[in-house]
Amino acid sequence: MKLFRNREIGNYVLVFLAVMAAACVLFLAAGGNPVCYLAAEGLVLLSVFWICLKRRYEDVERLTQRIDRILHGEDRLELGEYREGDLEILKDEIYKMTVRLREQNDQLKREKRYLADALADISHQIRTPLTSVNLMVERLRNPKIEEEQKRKICREMTGMLQRMEWLILALLKLSKLDAGAVTLERKKIMVEPFVKEVVEPLEIPMELREQKLVFEGPKDAYFYGDEAWTTEAVGNVLKNCMEHTPTGGTIRIAWEENPLYTEISVKDSGTGIDEKDLPHIFERFYKGRMSEHQNFGIGLSLSRSILSQEKAVITAKNAKEGGSVFLIRFYENR
Repeated sequence: MKLFRNREIGNYVLVFLAVMAAACVLFLAAGGNPVCYLAAEGLVLLSVFWICLKRRYEDVERLTQRIDRILHGEDRLELGEYREGDLEILKDEIYKMTVRLREQNDQLKREKRYLADALADISHQIRTPLTSVNLMVERLRNPKIEEEQKRKICREMTGMLQRMEWLILALLKLSKLDAGAVTLERKKIMVEPFVKEVVEPLEIPMELREQKLVFEGPKDAYFYGDEAWTTEAVGNVLKNCMEHTPTGGTIRIAWEENPLYTEISVKDSGTGIDEKDLPHIFERFYKGRMSEHQNFGIGLSLSRSILSQEKAVITAKNAKEGGSVFLIRFYENR
């Protein structure tokens, strides 16, 4: 019976039967008064019941005190001394609930910390472009400024505001990824059309730079991932290569597939990455020695965060013939 999973109930029954048996034997052997027999038996059973009840209340009191200590900041709840039974099952359930509440509390603290860090990063990074915009506004207030100069300042302000918008969106995306607030889809993506979609927003800037784009890879290659977020990740890598490729240079995007992973590589014909920068280029806000002045140092960091969520790995190196190479491997391609 379910009732007898509590060891205390079983002990009560055994003690009761033992007392009854002993009393019966003594009564038959002595041939005494039935009233005395019942009174003695009742006192024994009452004493046993009182002792067991006292032990149970002591266990409840200890459990109450431990729960109170946990509510006031104690880190551990030791339950090794308890045995099987209803009270022990209750203690175990309270312990599991305590662990779960603590995990939720830690998660809320992490999310709060991520939000605070994100706000601090945004305020720090937009301070410089915002100062530049304010200076441009002051210049526009000059009544003696020429019309051509006004148009030039407006173009510069537009570019600065676009950079600020991109930075804020990128930082918010990073914060969501860090806090685990993004659920990535997992679906089959064919590499060739995916790469062409990534390239599309950068075709005009590359054309203005007279840069040549080369594709290499099998038509049937594919990987599994979130198409929108992976487009963001690979797009940031391609944009980085475009910015470090000289006018008339070449960017080569190649891919291959094997039983272990699907790999996408992006290679440029620029000057490559300084050896001292290689270990740090995926760090947030890190700007290499050859980075442009307007570079925030966040694009590659965002790419790594996205790809790590997809169980993918991104690495960078310098090619022997010159230029940098970024390798992206999707290992879960089944």
